[in-house]
Amino acid sequence: MEIKFINKGKLQGFVIVPLLGVALLATGCATATKMPPTTKAQQSAITPAQALEKLEAGNARFVAGKLEHRDWPQQRAATAAGQYPFAVVLSCIDSRVSSEIIFDQGFGDIFNARVAGNVLDDEILGSLEFATKIAGAKLIAVIGHTHCGAVKGACSGAQLGHLTGLLDKIAPSVAEAKVKLPGVAPTDGNFIEEVAELNVHHVRQQIREQSPVLRELIDSGKVGLVGGIYDLDSGKVQFFNH
Repeated sequence: MEIKFINKGKLQGFVIVPLLGVALLATGCATATKMPPTTKAQQSAITPAQALEKLEAGNARFVAGKLEHRDWPQQRAATAAGQYPFAVVLSCIDSRVSSEIIFDQGFGDIFNARVAGNVLDDEILGSLEFATKIAGAKLIAVIGHTHCGAVKGACSGAQLGHLTGLLDKIAPSVAEAKVKLPGVAPTDGNFIEEVAELNVHHVRQQIREQSPVLRELIDSGKVGLVGGIYDLDSGKVQFFNH
């Protein structure tokens, strides 16, 4: 920026003329700092517990409406040659549950694996293995959400083409919920939310059981594995068992 001195009558001092399109407020407050993408050094240094703290802090900013300022063109350019995400989030395809938004993250910060009902299959497992073992992410977060259409479909026994097989993956959670909530109708809201949470627990268990690669990373403490539920009404992610 350029500094110009002035001396006109009683008005003496100097004014700061911002260059490159950067405007300073009359109060003298500086422009908000723009958040850069996660670097290789940051990814290497972060622990699974710290990665979870970053997700929690980002969600708190989202809930409060105080998102970090990001220069998206700059972030795009900075990550074009490489990426170093600190976590991978397995979530639903629901349009209201974008992980980058609800955790207030930018380009290069988190991997986002999405499938209806946040269920597990070989392709998702392979993606999680890549994100952690190959690409260096330190945390796997399985995130379900309230009012999930896939969970509602599983509870009501919906059938439709390939969707039938996907909903079958949630069936064990439906069966367990019937034991925990005897006499409660599968269409009841409390029943549906119980199934959503049980489904997250089951997926976490399946990750350990079905992938020796991920189990070794988790058991050694190199990678964390947590679950949580995103509340569509409040915007808050409630993590459990971590």
